[in-house]
Amino acid sequence: MDLQYQQHIPAGFHDNSKVWIYQSSRLFSISEALELEKILNDFISNWESHGSLIKGYASLFFGQFIVLMADDSSARLCGSSADKSIRLIKEIEQKFNVDLLNRQSLGFIVKDKVEILPLNQLNYALENGFIDADTLYFNNLVTNKNMLLNDWLVPLKNSWLKTKLPNTAH
Repeated sequence: MDLQYQQHIPAGFHDNSKVWIYQSSRLFSISEALELEKILNDFISNWESHGSLIKGYASLFFGQFIVLMADDSSARLCGSSADKSIRLIKEIEQKFNVDLLNRQSLGFIVKDKVEILPLNQLNYALENGFIDADTLYFNNLVTNKNMLLNDWLVPLKNSWLKTKLPNTAH
């Protein structure tokens, strides 16, 4: 699995561009991914704030993560623009029968593939060695381009979940 996702993030966006990551409850099939790509491109090409086109980007990563980015360095993103993106995500959920808004699901790279783990099973997975401090974790809480490039896919020990690790001082 190629984990060098950074090369696919467009360089022409300000480091503080807003980022939203939506983790799917399952892998999209190839045909779904192609259809999803068209939906995302159509959305980005028509995404507006206060009547002006937003400099936006959207893509599917690792077949399971929708990344939306808006460069608001020259024009502020209004609340209704953010609402439009949430409506888009809810439409994608309906169309493909996936859950994209469950923040209680955690994504990891295990044995070279994406594995989704409910938060309430994290301790079990740690205790039984399914994941450990060095397991790569998708930190979907990143909020801007700089964080996306540097802090999205990190070892568990470098994430907000580090306090859940055994033998960690709280």
